[in-house]
Amino acid sequence: MLQVEGETSSTEKPGMVPPPPGEESQTVVLPPGWQSYLSPQGRRYYVNTATNETTWERPGSSPGIPASPGPHRSSLPPTVNGYHASGTPAHPPETAHMSVRKSTGDSQNLGSSSPGKKQSKENTITINCVTFPHPDTMPEQQLLKPTEWSYCDYFWADKKDPQGNGTVAGFELLLQKQLKGKQMQKEMSEFIRERIKIEEEYAKNLAKLSQNSLAAQEEGSLGEAWAQVKKSLADEAEVHLKFSAKLHSEVEKPLMNFRENFKKDMKKCDHHIADLRKQLASRYAAVEKARKALTERQRDLEMKTQQLEIKLSNKTEEDIKKARRKSTQAGDDLMRCVDLYNQAQSKWFEEMVTTTLELERLEVERVEMIRQHLCQYTQLRHETDMFNQSTVEPVDQLLRKVDPAKDRELWVREHKTGNIRPVDMEI
Repeated sequence: MLQVEGETSSTEKPGMVPPPPGEESQTVVLPPGWQSYLSPQGRRYYVNTATNETTWERPGSSPGIPASPGPHRSSLPPTVNGYHASGTPAHPPETAHMSVRKSTGDSQNLGSSSPGKKQSKENTITINCVTFPHPDTMPEQQLLKPTEWSYCDYFWADKKDPQGNGTVAGFELLLQKQLKGKQMQKEMSEFIRERIKIEEEYAKNLAKLSQNSLAAQEEGSLGEAWAQVKKSLADEAEVHLKFSAKLHSEVEKPLMNFRENFKKDMKKCDHHIADLRKQLASRYAAVEKARKALTERQRDLEMKTQQLEIKLSNKTEEDIKKARRKSTQAGDDLMRCVDLYNQAQSKWFEEMVTTTLELERLEVERVEMIRQHLCQYTQLRHETDMFNQSTVEPVDQLLRKVDPAKDRELWVREHKTGNIRPVDMEI
């Protein structure tokens, strides 16, 4: 379970604020197991520490005194380190379809027919099924990684799709960036492959040219130098063949293998976050449905209460009791749906933080891996140039030894036909 720095202990209830000193002692002592707390809006509520039940109404101190009509959890999570305790980020939205809701935590019991106390400002705003604090009441925020431009801090809201009328989730933008990086890596490996083909073709042509018989009859020290020129071509061809083989094994192949592993990691992250977002949307739909059902039950209870004021009868009183039970049940159902929604959002929040940090790690790993292999490429190029230089060094040495006079002497010694010069004819 992800723990945000500064988050309250798991044993504390969201929104629990100890009562001011002496306040509780001025009232009747609570039943065993019950504690009193203040909501962030300053209204008192009560928690059974044994069963985790919460209620706005003071629990009875003895049997027969009614307690809460139904257990529920507080729907007012505090803000911790810039995020709600339920995991909801406290960032304002960028743009999307939104639904503004007043917090239910400061109203009377949800099943009651009496309207809750209206707040002067909305507390939350829902964007594409994700709940954010309202911009007008947004608390001061702290980033999860304040010293870094981390993905986990800046991609909570959805963004308008520039190519359409819809929106793109923040995580989808991150995923697109990673997939673009994967594509760039693929193109780099293809580039290296083309370089290998060029090297192989070049080596083949050099080897073929070294076997050419042109100027093979050149003699003397110049002939020796010319023969070494052709031999150096064969040696250079071998150098380029080795260079291409190393490019394949030490650069191209690692790039391709890493790309395939990276692709699998991206697919896993994409499906996981998408499933959690779908579950969150489903929970939000259930909350809206329960909210609508509660409104209908409260409307029915109010109508029956008005009928009782007009005409008092036992049947009307029974109808009111039944309507009140249904209204209370609808309120409990709404609380249960809100709790399930908050759990789903908390899980999505935690996985978003974990996954975005993993994307950062994978991205750094990808960039560093490519950098290392491109360094290997340049190292191989330097080695190739060095080996190529070594193939022409014997040529340079022989060219410095070319001596036309010495060549002429050797040739004359071998091919001379006589050194007696002709003279004039006598009469």
